[in-house]
Amino acid sequence: MNQHQPIVWLKYANQQLGLVPSMGGSVAAWKIELSTSGGQGTELVDLLRPWDGNNPDRYSLASFPMLPWSNRITGGGFDFEGTFYPIALNREGEPYPIHGDGWLQPWQISQPDQDTLVMSVESKHFSGNPYHYSSSQTFQLVDGGMNQSISVTHLGDAPMPYGLGLHPWFLRTAQTRLQARVDGIWLSGTDPIPTRHTKDFPPTTDINDGMDVVNGSLIDNAYTGWDGFGTIQWPEKHLKLTMTALEVQQDYQQNPANTGFCLIYRPVNGSAFCFEPITHPIDAFHDKKLPGLKVLSKGETLQLRLVWEFETI
Repeated sequence: MNQHQPIVWLKYANQQLGLVPSMGGSVAAWKIELSTSGGQGTELVDLLRPWDGNNPDRYSLASFPMLPWSNRITGGGFDFEGTFYPIALNREGEPYPIHGDGWLQPWQISQPDQDTLVMSVESKHFSGNPYHYSSSQTFQLVDGGMNQSISVTHLGDAPMPYGLGLHPWFLRTAQTRLQARVDGIWLSGTDPIPTRHTKDFPPTTDINDGMDVVNGSLIDNAYTGWDGFGTIQWPEKHLKLTMTALEVQQDYQQNPANTGFCLIYRPVNGSAFCFEPITHPIDAFHDKKLPGLKVLSKGETLQLRLVWEFETI
Protein backbone atom coordinates (compact mmCIF):
# COMPACT_ATOMS: atom_id res chain seq x y z
CA MET A 1 0.00 0.00 0.00
CA ASN A 2 1.20 3.50 -0.82
CA GLN A 3 1.00 5.67 2.32
CA HIS A 4 -0.01 8.73 0.33
CA GLN A 5 -2.33 6.97 -2.13
CA PRO A 6 -4.17 4.36 -0.04
CA ILE A 7 -5.94 1.42 -1.61
CA VAL A 8 -9.46 0.72 -0.33
CA TRP A 9 -10.21 -3.01 -0.50
CA LEU A 10 -13.56 -4.73 -0.98
CA LYS A 11 -13.52 -8.45 -0.24
CA TYR A 12 -16.64 -10.37 -1.14
CA ALA A 13 -17.80 -13.42 -3.14
CA ASN A 14 -14.27 -14.91 -3.20
CA GLN A 15 -12.92 -11.75 -4.82
CA GLN A 16 -10.74 -8.81 -3.83
CA LEU A 17 -11.21 -5.41 -5.46
CA GLY A 18 -8.83 -2.56 -4.68
CA LEU A 19 -9.77 1.05 -5.48
CA VAL A 20 -7.62 4.20 -5.34
CA PRO A 21 -10.03 7.14 -5.02
CA SER A 22 -7.22 9.67 -4.58
CA MET A 23 -5.75 8.74 -7.98
CA GLY A 24 -8.57 9.60 -10.33
CA GLY A 25 -11.15 7.15 -8.97
CA SER A 26 -9.08 4.29 -10.34
CA VAL A 27 -8.85 0.53 -9.81
CA ALA A 28 -5.66 -0.86 -8.27
CA ALA A 29 -6.44 -4.58 -8.58
CA TRP A 30 -9.19 -7.13 -9.13
CA LYS A 31 -8.36 -10.60 -7.89
CA ILE A 32 -10.41 -13.79 -7.78
CA GLU A 33 -9.95 -16.86 -5.63
CA LEU A 34 -9.63 -20.10 -7.60
CA SER A 35 -8.82 -23.66 -6.68
CA THR A 36 -5.23 -24.67 -7.32
CA SER A 37 -4.53 -27.17 -10.08
CA GLY A 38 -4.08 -29.95 -7.55
CA GLY A 39 -7.30 -29.07 -5.80
CA GLN A 40 -5.52 -28.89 -2.46
CA GLY A 41 -6.20 -25.23 -1.84
CA THR A 42 -6.92 -21.86 -3.43
CA GLU A 43 -4.91 -19.06 -4.98
CA LEU A 44 -5.58 -15.44 -5.90
CA VAL A 45 -5.52 -14.77 -9.64
CA ASP A 46 -5.42 -11.28 -11.16
CA LEU A 47 -8.01 -10.42 -13.81
CA LEU A 48 -6.47 -6.98 -14.37
CA ARG A 49 -2.82 -5.99 -14.36
CA PRO A 50 -2.32 -4.96 -10.72
CA TRP A 51 -0.89 -1.59 -9.66
CA ASP A 52 2.35 -1.85 -7.71
CA GLY A 53 1.10 0.56 -5.06
CA ASN A 54 3.79 3.17 -5.71
CA ASN A 55 3.97 4.20 -9.38
CA PRO A 56 2.42 7.70 -9.71
CA ASP A 57 1.72 7.23 -13.43
CA ARG A 58 -1.98 6.55 -13.78
CA TYR A 59 -1.24 4.41 -16.82
CA SER A 60 0.26 1.90 -14.36
CA LEU A 61 -3.09 1.42 -12.60
CA ALA A 62 -5.35 -1.54 -13.32
CA SER A 63 -8.13 0.64 -14.73
CA PHE A 64 -9.32 4.23 -14.71
CA PRO A 65 -12.45 6.14 -15.81
CA MET A 66 -12.60 8.33 -18.90
CA LEU A 67 -14.92 11.33 -18.73
CA PRO A 68 -16.32 13.73 -19.81
CA TRP A 69 -14.82 12.25 -23.00
CA SER A 70 -12.55 9.36 -23.95
CA ASN A 71 -9.31 9.27 -25.91
CA ARG A 72 -7.93 12.30 -27.77
CA ILE A 73 -9.26 15.71 -28.89
CA THR A 74 -7.34 17.58 -31.59
CA GLY A 75 -7.24 21.28 -32.39
CA GLY A 76 -6.73 22.47 -28.83
CA GLY A 77 -10.44 22.02 -28.14
CA PHE A 78 -13.71 21.98 -30.08
CA ASP A 79 -16.49 24.14 -31.47
CA PHE A 80 -20.02 23.56 -30.24
CA GLU A 81 -23.08 25.69 -31.08
CA GLY A 82 -20.94 28.60 -32.22
CA THR A 83 -18.51 28.65 -29.29
CA PHE A 84 -14.94 27.35 -29.22
CA TYR A 85 -14.11 25.47 -26.01
CA PRO A 86 -10.38 25.07 -25.32
CA ILE A 87 -9.20 21.85 -23.69
CA ALA A 88 -5.88 21.77 -21.84
CA LEU A 89 -3.11 19.28 -22.51
CA ASN A 90 -3.07 16.83 -19.62
CA ARG A 91 -0.34 14.21 -20.09
CA GLU A 92 3.37 14.69 -20.67
CA GLY A 93 4.42 13.50 -24.12
CA GLU A 94 0.89 13.61 -25.53
CA PRO A 95 0.28 16.22 -28.26
CA TYR A 96 -3.47 16.22 -27.52
CA PRO A 97 -5.59 16.25 -24.36
CA ILE A 98 -6.54 12.65 -23.61
CA HIS A 99 -9.16 10.66 -21.67
CA GLY A 100 -10.99 13.61 -20.13
CA ASP A 101 -10.13 14.99 -16.71
CA GLY A 102 -11.93 12.75 -14.19
CA TRP A 103 -8.94 10.41 -14.04
CA LEU A 104 -6.73 13.31 -12.88
CA GLN A 105 -8.79 14.33 -9.86
CA PRO A 106 -9.35 12.85 -6.38
CA TRP A 107 -12.68 11.12 -5.78
CA GLN A 108 -14.65 10.41 -2.60
CA ILE A 109 -15.45 6.82 -1.62
CA SER A 110 -18.24 5.18 0.36
CA GLN A 111 -19.48 1.65 1.05
CA PRO A 112 -23.29 1.51 1.00
CA ASP A 113 -23.35 -2.29 1.37
CA GLN A 114 -21.03 -5.17 2.17
CA ASP A 115 -20.66 -6.06 -1.52
CA THR A 116 -20.43 -2.53 -2.96
CA LEU A 117 -18.09 0.46 -3.15
CA VAL A 118 -19.04 3.80 -4.67
CA MET A 119 -16.73 6.63 -5.78
CA SER A 120 -17.93 10.12 -6.67
CA VAL A 121 -16.53 13.46 -7.79
CA GLU A 122 -17.73 16.93 -8.74
CA SER A 123 -15.57 18.68 -11.32
CA LYS A 124 -15.93 22.38 -12.13
CA HIS A 125 -13.73 23.71 -14.93
CA PHE A 126 -10.77 21.54 -13.96
CA SER A 127 -7.54 22.88 -15.45
CA GLY A 128 -9.57 25.52 -17.30
CA ASN A 129 -11.72 22.99 -19.11
CA PRO A 130 -15.30 24.02 -19.96
CA TYR A 131 -17.04 21.18 -18.14
CA HIS A 132 -18.94 21.30 -14.87
CA TYR A 133 -20.25 17.87 -13.91
CA SER A 134 -20.68 15.28 -11.20
CA SER A 135 -19.83 11.63 -11.68
CA SER A 136 -20.38 8.40 -9.80
CA GLN A 137 -18.83 4.94 -10.14
CA THR A 138 -20.34 1.83 -8.56
CA PHE A 139 -18.60 -1.52 -8.10
CA GLN A 140 -20.65 -4.49 -6.85
CA LEU A 141 -19.02 -7.88 -6.39
CA VAL A 142 -21.38 -10.80 -7.06
CA ASP A 143 -20.91 -14.54 -7.38
CA GLY A 144 -18.83 -15.11 -10.49
CA GLY A 145 -18.17 -11.49 -11.36
CA MET A 146 -18.81 -7.81 -10.88
CA ASN A 147 -21.43 -5.22 -11.80
CA GLN A 148 -19.82 -1.89 -12.63
CA SER A 149 -21.34 1.42 -13.66
CA ILE A 150 -20.19 4.95 -14.35
CA SER A 151 -22.39 7.99 -14.89
CA VAL A 152 -21.86 11.67 -15.52
CA THR A 153 -24.40 14.44 -14.86
CA HIS A 154 -24.05 17.87 -16.48
CA LEU A 155 -24.15 20.75 -13.99
CA GLY A 156 -23.36 23.69 -16.28
CA ASP A 157 -25.99 26.10 -17.56
CA ALA A 158 -25.28 25.63 -21.28
CA PRO A 159 -25.71 22.19 -22.90
CA MET A 160 -22.46 20.32 -23.64
CA PRO A 161 -21.48 17.12 -25.52
CA TYR A 162 -20.35 14.26 -23.27
CA GLY A 163 -18.71 10.88 -23.65
CA LEU A 164 -17.71 8.05 -21.33
CA GLY A 165 -15.28 5.18 -21.28
CA LEU A 166 -13.31 2.82 -19.09
CA HIS A 167 -9.63 2.01 -19.52
CA PRO A 168 -8.91 -1.49 -18.09
CA TRP A 169 -5.48 -3.09 -18.51
CA PHE A 170 -5.59 -6.88 -18.85
CA LEU A 171 -2.65 -9.19 -18.27
CA ARG A 172 -1.55 -10.96 -21.43
CA THR A 173 -0.02 -14.40 -21.47
CA ALA A 174 1.38 -16.12 -24.54
CA GLN A 175 -1.99 -17.66 -25.45
CA THR A 176 -4.34 -14.84 -24.46
CA ARG A 177 -7.19 -14.28 -26.94
CA LEU A 178 -9.71 -11.46 -27.32
CA GLN A 179 -12.99 -11.86 -29.18
CA ALA A 180 -15.72 -9.32 -29.91
CA ARG A 181 -18.15 -8.68 -32.74
CA VAL A 182 -17.34 -5.51 -34.71
CA ASP A 183 -17.86 -4.41 -38.31
CA GLY A 184 -15.05 -1.96 -38.93
CA ILE A 185 -11.98 -0.13 -37.69
CA TRP A 186 -10.77 3.47 -37.79
CA LEU A 187 -7.28 3.54 -39.27
CA SER A 188 -4.98 6.26 -38.05
CA GLY A 189 -1.69 7.99 -38.55
CA THR A 190 1.17 7.93 -36.07
CA ASP A 191 -0.65 10.42 -33.79
CA PRO A 192 -2.76 8.17 -33.56
CA ILE A 193 -5.71 10.24 -34.84
CA PRO A 194 -8.21 8.47 -37.16
CA THR A 195 -7.78 9.14 -40.85
CA ARG A 196 -10.04 6.57 -42.53
CA HIS A 197 -12.73 4.06 -41.64
CA THR A 198 -12.71 0.63 -43.26
CA LYS A 199 -14.41 -2.72 -42.98
CA ASP A 200 -11.32 -4.44 -44.34
CA PHE A 201 -9.28 -5.25 -41.26
CA PRO A 202 -5.49 -5.01 -41.60
CA PRO A 203 -3.60 -8.22 -40.75
CA THR A 204 -3.80 -9.30 -37.08
CA THR A 205 -6.41 -6.63 -36.18
CA ASP A 206 -9.70 -8.52 -36.73
CA ILE A 207 -11.21 -9.49 -33.37
CA ASN A 208 -14.39 -11.14 -34.66
CA ASP A 209 -13.01 -14.67 -34.58
CA GLY A 210 -10.57 -14.14 -31.74
CA MET A 211 -7.37 -12.12 -31.86
CA ASP A 212 -3.88 -12.86 -30.59
CA VAL A 213 -3.20 -9.98 -28.19
CA VAL A 214 0.51 -10.73 -27.87
CA ASN A 215 1.81 -10.95 -31.43
CA GLY A 216 1.25 -8.45 -34.18
CA SER A 217 1.61 -4.77 -34.93
CA LEU A 218 0.68 -1.94 -32.60
CA ILE A 219 -3.06 -1.39 -32.28
CA ASP A 220 -4.35 1.88 -30.80
CA ASN A 221 -7.61 2.08 -32.70
CA ALA A 222 -11.34 2.41 -32.25
CA TYR A 223 -13.67 -0.23 -33.69
CA THR A 224 -17.23 0.30 -34.92
CA GLY A 225 -20.35 -1.83 -34.99
CA TRP A 226 -19.64 -3.34 -31.57
CA ASP A 227 -22.60 -5.27 -30.16
CA GLY A 228 -21.62 -4.75 -26.51
CA PHE A 229 -20.11 -8.17 -25.80
CA GLY A 230 -16.49 -9.24 -25.48
CA THR A 231 -14.54 -12.21 -24.12
CA ILE A 232 -10.95 -12.66 -23.02
CA GLN A 233 -9.48 -16.14 -22.58
CA TRP A 234 -6.32 -17.12 -20.76
CA PRO A 235 -5.88 -20.81 -21.69
CA GLU A 236 -2.83 -21.22 -19.46
CA LYS A 237 -4.96 -20.15 -16.50
CA HIS A 238 -8.06 -22.08 -17.71
CA LEU A 239 -9.94 -18.82 -17.31
CA LYS A 240 -12.41 -16.75 -19.35
CA LEU A 241 -13.76 -13.27 -18.67
CA THR A 242 -16.86 -11.90 -20.40
CA MET A 243 -17.77 -8.22 -20.61
CA THR A 244 -21.27 -6.98 -21.39
CA ALA A 245 -21.87 -3.27 -21.90
CA LEU A 246 -25.59 -3.08 -21.22
CA GLU A 247 -26.45 0.19 -22.98
CA VAL A 248 -24.50 -0.84 -26.08
CA GLN A 249 -26.13 -4.27 -26.09
CA GLN A 250 -29.63 -2.81 -25.73
CA ASP A 251 -29.10 -0.27 -28.52
CA TYR A 252 -27.77 -2.98 -30.80
CA GLN A 253 -30.71 -5.30 -30.13
CA GLN A 254 -33.18 -2.52 -30.88
CA ASN A 255 -31.40 -1.48 -34.05
CA PRO A 256 -28.41 -3.47 -35.37
CA ALA A 257 -27.59 -0.52 -37.63
CA ASN A 258 -26.60 1.41 -34.51
CA THR A 259 -22.86 1.33 -34.11
CA GLY A 260 -21.36 0.75 -30.71
CA PHE A 261 -17.72 1.58 -30.17
CA CYS A 262 -14.79 -0.06 -28.42
CA LEU A 263 -11.07 0.60 -28.47
CA ILE A 264 -8.13 -1.77 -28.38
CA TYR A 265 -4.62 -0.91 -27.32
CA ARG A 266 -2.17 -3.70 -28.12
CA PRO A 267 1.41 -2.50 -27.61
CA VAL A 268 4.21 -4.36 -29.36
CA ASN A 269 5.78 -5.11 -25.97
CA GLY A 270 4.64 -5.17 -22.38
CA SER A 271 2.69 -7.29 -19.95
CA ALA A 272 -0.78 -5.90 -20.64
CA PHE A 273 -3.28 -4.84 -23.30
CA CYS A 274 -6.47 -2.78 -23.19
CA PHE A 275 -10.02 -3.54 -24.34
CA GLU A 276 -11.95 -0.34 -23.66
CA PRO A 277 -15.71 0.16 -23.73
CA ILE A 278 -16.30 3.70 -25.02
CA THR A 279 -19.38 5.65 -26.04
CA HIS A 280 -17.78 7.50 -28.98
CA PRO A 281 -14.88 7.19 -31.43
CA ILE A 282 -11.60 9.09 -31.17
CA ASP A 283 -11.88 12.86 -31.81
CA ALA A 284 -15.65 12.65 -32.31
CA PHE A 285 -15.88 16.34 -31.35
CA HIS A 286 -14.53 17.28 -34.79
CA ASP A 287 -17.16 15.31 -36.68
CA LYS A 288 -20.23 17.45 -37.45
CA LYS A 289 -22.49 14.55 -36.46
CA LEU A 290 -20.80 14.16 -33.03
CA PRO A 291 -20.96 10.34 -33.36
CA GLY A 292 -21.54 8.62 -30.03
CA LEU A 293 -21.44 11.84 -28.04
CA LYS A 294 -24.53 12.84 -26.05
CA VAL A 295 -25.48 16.48 -25.62
CA LEU A 296 -26.59 16.94 -22.02
CA SER A 297 -28.60 19.82 -20.64
CA LYS A 298 -28.26 20.82 -17.01
CA GLY A 299 -29.24 17.88 -14.77
CA GLU A 300 -29.18 15.27 -17.54
CA THR A 301 -27.09 12.10 -17.18
CA LEU A 302 -25.11 9.74 -19.40
CA GLN A 303 -24.48 6.23 -18.08
CA LEU A 304 -22.37 3.20 -18.99
CA ARG A 305 -23.08 -0.11 -17.19
CA LEU A 306 -20.92 -3.21 -17.42
CA VAL A 307 -21.45 -6.79 -16.32
CA TRP A 308 -18.25 -8.81 -15.84
CA GLU A 309 -18.49 -12.61 -15.57
CA PHE A 310 -15.59 -15.03 -15.13
CA GLU A 311 -15.52 -18.80 -15.42
CA THR A 312 -12.98 -21.60 -15.55
CA ILE A 313 -12.51 -23.37 -18.89
